Amino acid sequence: MSGEASTGGLELDREKLFAARLHAARVRPYLATALFALHPVESRRVPTMAVDRHWRCYVSPAFVARTPVEELAGVWVHEVSHLLRDHHGRGDRVARARGLTGAADRLRINIAADCEINDDAYGDGLVPPEGVLTPQSLGLPEGKLMEDYLGRFRLEQWPNLMAAWLDCGSGADGLEREWDLGPDGAHGLSEQERDGIRFRVAQGITGRPGTAPKGWQRWADRALHPPQPWRELLGAAVRTATSGAGAGEDHSHGRPSRRSSALPGIVLPSLRRRPPRVTVVIDTSASVSDGELGSALLEVAAITRAVGGRRDLVSVVSCDAAARIAHPVCQAEGITLIGGGGTDLRTGFTVALRARPRPDVVVVLTDGQTPWPARRPDCRTVVGLFARPVRHVDEDDPDYVPDRPPDWARVVRIG
Repeated sequence: MSGEASTGGLELDREKLFAARLHAARVRPYLATALFALHPVESRRVPTMAVDRHWRCYVSPAFVARTPVEELAGVWVHEVSHLLRDHHGRGDRVARARGLTGAADRLRINIAADCEINDDAYGDGLVPPEGVLTPQSLGLPEGKLMEDYLGRFRLEQWPNLMAAWLDCGSGADGLEREWDLGPDGAHGLSEQERDGIRFRVAQGITGRPGTAPKGWQRWADRALHPPQPWRELLGAAVRTATSGAGAGEDHSHGRPSRRSSALPGIVLPSLRRRPPRVTVVIDTSASVSDGELGSALLEVAAITRAVGGRRDLVSVVSCDAAARIAHPVCQAEGITLIGGGGTDLRTGFTVALRARPRPDVVVVLTDGQTPWPARRPDCRTVVGLFARPVRHVDEDDPDYVPDRPPDWARVVRIG
C-alpha cells in the first residue's frame, strides 16, 4: 500500500483495515469488485475515511484504531457507494445548475449523498458506524436521490450536525480536498476502468435479483440501461407509431386486390399505404413556461420531418382547459399557441380525434399536470413530458392522484 510517508505517531493497522474490507465483501458480495478496486492511502489529514474521484481511499490510522472491524466494514461500503453512484460528478452538475459555490453548499451535497446511501445500506451483517446520518435521523423520507434530499433541508435546522458529519472526500461531493493526490497521483483509476467496475457491479446485482436492496437494484438497472437522448427517443417513438400496422393505411380501387381473381365478377379494393397523419396537442396552460412552448414548436418541426416532411399531414392543437381548432402546419414559427389557464388535455384529445380526416397518431407535449382520457383512443398516442422537479406530495392522502400518463401512451421525458 502506498501513500503519504509516516511521520511518527500511530501506525495504520493494515491487517484490521483489510479484514474489515473482506467482511464487507462477504456481506455485500455484489460490491466485492468495487471494494477491492479501491486503493487505500494512509493519511493523517483525513478525519476518518474518504475517497476521491480516482478511486483512492484515504484512511486515518487513528480512526482505524478506535473503530471495530464490523463498523469499518460499513465505512468501506459507504465510501465505495459514493463512487459507484457518481456522487462527485452529480455533485458538480447540481452545484453548477443551482449555483452552489460555497463550502457549506458542498457539505449539504455530501450529507444529501449520505442520505441516499444510508437509507438501506446497513443491517444484514453490516453495522452502522457511530454518528451515521440517515434520512430518518434528519426527519426525511427514505428512497430518494441525492438531488432530491438536497432541496429538503438546511444546515441551520440542525446546529449539532457538524459534530456528526463525516467528511467523505471529493469522491462524495466533487470538491477537491487538500489531501487529494489528483489525477496524476499514483494508483488512480482511469475513466474507462471506473466505468468497467460500475458495469461489473451492476451485472452482479441484476444477475442475482432479490439479494440487493431496491436502491441498488434501481441503480444497476440505470447503469446497464442509461437513458437515451430524449430528442432521439421522441423521434423514434413517433416513427414507430406512424409506421405501425394500421397507421396510414387505406383501401383503394385504383389497384384491385390480388385476391379478386378468386372471386370472379367482384373487384376487391387493395390496401394502399399513405403517409400517416399526425396531430400534435400542445399544453399551453399557465404551468408551462415560454421556453417549453418554444421546445414544443421545435418538436413539431421534428415530427414533420419524421413523417417525410409533409406539413399538410401534421396539425397542431393548443390546449389549456379548453382546446382550439387543429391548425395545419405551414412553418413552426408561424404557429400561434393560445392558452395560459388551467389544464385539461381531455378536450385536446376530443378536438384531435374529431378532425377529418382523423389522425393516425396523436402526439401530446405537456408537463403532465392534467386529467387524462378514461378510454384509450383508437389511434396511437405518444406523450412528451416536460421535465419537472420532484413534487412533494403525501401519497397517504386519499385525494392524492399522481400526475402520470395512462399506460396506453408511449411516454418520453423531454429535457
